[in-house]
Amino acid sequence: MQLVEDPRGLSRSDPRSRERFVMHSGGAKGAESAFGEVAERYGIRELTFSFDGHGSRVRDRGLRVLSESDLQLGDVSLRYVSHRLGRVFPSTPSVRRIIQSIWHQIRPCQQVFVIGQIQDDGTVRGGTGWGAELARRWKKELYVFDQEKNGWFHWDGAVWKEAVPVIDSPMFAGTGTAHLESSGRQAIEALFERSFGQNAG
Repeated sequence: MQLVEDPRGLSRSDPRSRERFVMHSGGAKGAESAFGEVAERYGIRELTFSFDGHGSRVRDRGLRVLSESDLQLGDVSLRYVSHRLGRVFPSTPSVRRIIQSIWHQIRPCQQVFVIGQIQDDGTVRGGTGWGAELARRWKKELYVFDQEKNGWFHWDGAVWKEAVPVIDSPMFAGTGTAHLESSGRQAIEALFERSFGQNAG
């Protein structure tokens, strides 16, 4: 693989312009809550999508509770999701709502940052993979930090390539696995430092 330095990393975002940025997430334990904690320290706004009965949510900053009609906008067959990701998802109301809410997290964003694991077939492991799959499908700028490979990868439309990402789109998503490792947490910290400088609020 070829390491590609994102040229935008040469010019960090002006700290005074941080209010332009909004991080979209589900506020769940693990990677999403870590993204939220770091975003809050840097003064980045959060938009946390949730729904009634969302038991895994641990962050309420910027909370938006989705109605049933909102959730229906992101409805998709769980059989299709299972087929795309190569994993069988249980047909429970909670799982369906999580899949539906991911649609709201990804759709408005230009950049999507995921902590997880890239599988041999190119998909991202677990429920997190649906967010990555939507990002690929909608041609978003997608980056995945693979905790096993200990590095960031960018989807170029055909293959995954090593990269050093920078947050430069005002609307971005931060999501990922509930099983966050120290390498994943450090990757989030470094991503924000590269993007906004060292002086967190």
